[in-house]
Amino acid sequence: MVIRDDAYWMGKAIAQARRAEAIGEVPIGAVIVKDGEVIARGHNLRESQQDPAAHAEMIAIRKAAKKLNSWRLTGATLYVTLEPCTMCMGAVILSRLDRVVFGSFDPKGGAAGSLYDLSNDSRLNHCVEVTSGVRGAETSAMLSGFFADLRARKKSEKLAAGTIPLAGEASP
Repeated sequence: MVIRDDAYWMGKAIAQARRAEAIGEVPIGAVIVKDGEVIARGHNLRESQQDPAAHAEMIAIRKAAKKLNSWRLTGATLYVTLEPCTMCMGAVILSRLDRVVFGSFDPKGGAAGSLYDLSNDSRLNHCVEVTSGVRGAETSAMLSGFFADLRARKKSEKLAAGTIPLAGEASP
Protein backbone atom coordinates (compact mmCIF):
# COMPACT_ATOMS: atom_id res chain seq x y z
CA MET A 1 0.00 0.00 0.00
CA VAL A 2 1.34 3.43 -0.97
CA ILE A 3 0.99 6.10 1.70
CA ARG A 4 0.24 9.51 0.25
CA ASP A 5 0.81 12.38 2.64
CA ASP A 6 0.07 16.10 2.50
CA ALA A 7 3.32 16.81 0.63
CA TYR A 8 2.33 14.33 -2.08
CA TRP A 9 -1.11 15.88 -2.59
CA MET A 10 0.36 19.39 -2.50
CA GLY A 11 2.50 18.25 -5.43
CA LYS A 12 -0.72 17.72 -7.36
CA ALA A 13 -1.85 21.25 -6.47
CA ILE A 14 1.56 22.58 -7.56
CA ALA A 15 1.10 20.84 -10.92
CA GLN A 16 -2.17 22.75 -11.30
CA ALA A 17 -0.40 26.00 -10.40
CA ARG A 18 2.12 25.33 -13.16
CA ARG A 19 -0.78 24.94 -15.61
CA ALA A 20 -2.03 28.38 -14.58
CA GLU A 21 1.44 29.88 -14.98
CA ALA A 22 1.80 28.32 -18.44
CA ILE A 23 -1.16 30.38 -19.65
CA GLY A 24 -0.06 33.61 -17.96
CA GLU A 25 -2.22 33.28 -14.86
CA VAL A 26 -0.99 33.75 -11.31
CA PRO A 27 0.33 30.27 -10.41
CA ILE A 28 -2.20 29.05 -7.89
CA GLY A 29 -3.49 25.50 -8.04
CA ALA A 30 -5.85 23.35 -6.04
CA VAL A 31 -6.98 19.74 -5.78
CA ILE A 32 -9.68 18.16 -3.66
CA VAL A 33 -8.98 14.70 -2.30
CA LYS A 34 -11.52 12.27 -0.90
CA ASP A 35 -10.95 8.63 0.05
CA GLY A 36 -7.36 8.74 -1.21
CA GLU A 37 -8.07 10.06 -4.70
CA VAL A 38 -8.28 13.41 -6.43
CA ILE A 39 -11.92 14.17 -7.16
CA ALA A 40 -11.42 17.68 -8.55
CA ARG A 41 -8.72 20.02 -9.82
CA GLY A 42 -8.55 23.73 -10.45
CA HIS A 43 -6.13 26.49 -11.25
CA ASN A 44 -6.41 30.24 -11.42
CA LEU A 45 -8.36 31.49 -14.45
CA ARG A 46 -9.18 35.05 -13.39
CA GLU A 47 -7.38 36.71 -16.31
CA SER A 48 -8.39 34.15 -18.94
CA GLN A 49 -12.05 34.26 -17.99
CA GLN A 50 -12.07 37.87 -16.74
CA ASP A 51 -13.90 36.49 -13.73
CA PRO A 52 -13.00 37.70 -10.23
CA ALA A 53 -14.36 34.45 -8.77
CA ALA A 54 -12.29 32.12 -10.99
CA HIS A 55 -9.91 31.22 -8.17
CA ALA A 56 -8.35 27.75 -8.15
CA GLU A 57 -10.27 26.79 -5.02
CA MET A 58 -13.63 27.92 -6.37
CA ILE A 59 -13.13 25.99 -9.59
CA ALA A 60 -12.11 22.83 -7.72
CA ILE A 61 -15.02 23.12 -5.25
CA ARG A 62 -17.54 23.49 -8.08
CA LYS A 63 -16.08 20.48 -9.92
CA ALA A 64 -16.08 18.35 -6.76
CA ALA A 65 -19.71 19.19 -6.01
CA LYS A 66 -20.67 18.32 -9.56
CA LYS A 67 -18.74 15.03 -9.46
CA LEU A 68 -20.29 14.00 -6.14
CA ASN A 69 -23.68 15.40 -7.12
CA SER A 70 -23.77 17.15 -3.76
CA TRP A 71 -22.77 20.54 -2.43
CA ARG A 72 -21.67 18.85 0.80
CA LEU A 73 -18.01 17.87 0.49
CA THR A 74 -17.68 16.28 3.90
CA GLY A 75 -14.81 13.84 4.19
CA ALA A 76 -12.75 15.77 1.63
CA THR A 77 -9.59 17.86 1.86
CA LEU A 78 -8.69 20.89 -0.23
CA TYR A 79 -4.99 21.24 -1.10
CA VAL A 80 -4.11 24.70 -2.42
CA THR A 81 -0.78 26.39 -3.09
CA LEU A 82 -1.74 29.73 -1.51
CA GLU A 83 -3.74 30.45 1.63
CA PRO A 84 -7.39 30.90 0.63
CA CYS A 85 -8.96 34.36 0.57
CA THR A 86 -12.23 35.27 2.31
CA MET A 87 -14.33 34.27 -0.72
CA CYS A 88 -12.67 30.88 -0.99
CA MET A 89 -12.77 30.20 2.75
CA GLY A 90 -16.46 31.09 2.64
CA ALA A 91 -16.95 28.47 -0.06
CA VAL A 92 -14.89 25.96 1.95
CA ILE A 93 -17.14 26.50 4.96
CA LEU A 94 -20.35 26.42 2.94
CA SER A 95 -19.30 23.22 1.16
CA ARG A 96 -18.47 21.56 4.50
CA LEU A 97 -14.95 20.54 3.49
CA ASP A 98 -13.28 18.89 6.48
CA ARG A 99 -9.80 20.17 5.93
CA VAL A 100 -7.69 22.75 4.07
CA VAL A 101 -3.97 22.30 3.47
CA PHE A 102 -2.09 25.21 1.94
CA GLY A 103 1.46 26.04 0.96
CA SER A 104 2.21 29.77 1.21
CA PHE A 105 0.70 32.28 3.60
CA ASP A 106 -1.01 35.33 2.09
CA PRO A 107 -0.49 38.22 4.53
CA LYS A 108 -2.50 40.63 2.35
CA GLY A 109 -5.55 38.48 1.74
CA GLY A 110 -5.36 35.17 3.59
CA ALA A 111 -8.42 34.06 5.51
CA ALA A 112 -7.07 30.87 7.08
CA GLY A 113 -4.77 32.45 9.63
CA SER A 114 -2.91 35.40 8.13
CA LEU A 115 -5.22 38.38 7.75
CA TYR A 116 -8.34 36.60 9.02
CA ASP A 117 -9.08 33.13 10.33
CA LEU A 118 -12.47 31.97 9.16
CA SER A 119 -11.52 28.32 9.64
CA ASN A 120 -12.33 28.22 13.34
CA ASP A 121 -14.79 31.06 13.92
CA SER A 122 -17.39 29.77 16.38
CA ARG A 123 -19.95 32.20 14.97
CA LEU A 124 -20.02 30.23 11.72
CA ASN A 125 -21.88 26.96 11.21
CA HIS A 126 -18.83 24.88 10.25
CA CYS A 127 -15.21 24.70 11.35
CA VAL A 128 -12.38 23.54 9.12
CA GLU A 129 -9.10 21.95 10.13
CA VAL A 130 -6.19 23.87 8.58
CA THR A 131 -2.62 22.74 7.94
CA SER A 132 -0.32 25.47 6.68
CA GLY A 133 3.14 25.69 5.14
CA VAL A 134 3.12 22.36 3.29
CA ARG A 135 5.85 22.73 0.64
CA GLY A 136 5.62 26.42 1.48
CA ALA A 137 9.12 27.33 0.31
CA GLU A 138 8.35 25.82 -3.09
CA THR A 139 4.96 27.48 -3.51
CA SER A 140 6.32 30.82 -2.29
CA ALA A 141 9.25 30.67 -4.72
CA MET A 142 6.86 29.91 -7.58
CA LEU A 143 4.74 32.97 -6.78
CA SER A 144 7.75 35.25 -6.18
CA GLY A 145 9.34 34.16 -9.45
CA PHE A 146 6.11 34.76 -11.36
CA PHE A 147 5.72 38.30 -10.04
CA ALA A 148 9.42 39.12 -10.53
CA ASP A 149 9.15 38.00 -14.18
CA LEU A 150 5.94 39.99 -14.60
CA ARG A 151 7.54 43.18 -13.22
CA ALA A 152 10.59 42.72 -15.46
CA ARG A 153 8.40 42.13 -18.51
CA LYS A 154 6.33 45.25 -17.81
CA LYS A 155 9.46 47.34 -17.29
CA SER A 156 10.93 46.03 -20.54
CA GLU A 157 7.70 46.87 -22.40
CA LYS A 158 7.75 50.41 -21.00
CA LEU A 159 11.39 50.84 -21.99
CA ALA A 160 10.64 49.60 -25.51
CA ALA A 161 7.69 51.99 -25.75
CA GLY A 162 9.85 54.86 -24.52
CA THR A 163 7.69 55.59 -21.51
CA ILE A 164 10.51 55.10 -18.99
CA PRO A 165 13.50 57.44 -19.32
CA LEU A 166 16.92 55.84 -19.41
CA ALA A 167 19.45 56.87 -16.77
CA GLY A 168 20.52 60.48 -17.38
CA GLU A 169 17.62 61.28 -19.73
CA ALA A 170 14.78 63.67 -19.04
CA SER A 171 11.23 62.36 -18.81
CA PRO A 172 9.17 62.61 -22.02
